Amino acid sequence: MATIAIGCDDAAFHLKQRLVEFLAESGHEVKDFGCHSEDPVDYPDIALEVAQAVARGEFESGILTCGTGLGMSITANKIPGVRAAQCHDVYSAERARRGSGSARRWTCARVIGPGLAEKVVEAFLAADFQGGTSAPKVSKMNAIDKRFRAPGTAE
Repeated sequence: MATIAIGCDDAAFHLKQRLVEFLAESGHEVKDFGCHSEDPVDYPDIALEVAQAVARGEFESGILTCGTGLGMSITANKIPGVRAAQCHDVYSAERARRGSGSARRWTCARVIGPGLAEKVVEAFLAADFQGGTSAPKVSKMNAIDKRFRAPGTAE
């Protein structure tokens, strides 16, 4: 089973809570980075914490939820080594892993419901990078990442 970092903003608090329970019941180790209530928070702060923890290798996967999924994925993708995929459906979740080797998955509380969110998470975690014709593209993404990485930062 996987080790998963999870976080949300206030718009997705209830969805995140449900996903934490779902993941734990499925046997995954989950660390909740917040938020821990419906009180307003700035989603970039939480996205940054989760993305950095996953980029450092502390977790195999990360899940971020917010109202649309856009702000979280944009913020997470600022972290070198992170490939954040916004997934609204099972196919997108599978392709995020199989085609781009993404170890991060982001969803949106105002776009999909909790039942579908569970199915999307399940599909994402079950998929593996397929390599093949995607491998050279992923290598190019990694090269771009290294090219624009700030001097002195870890790979």
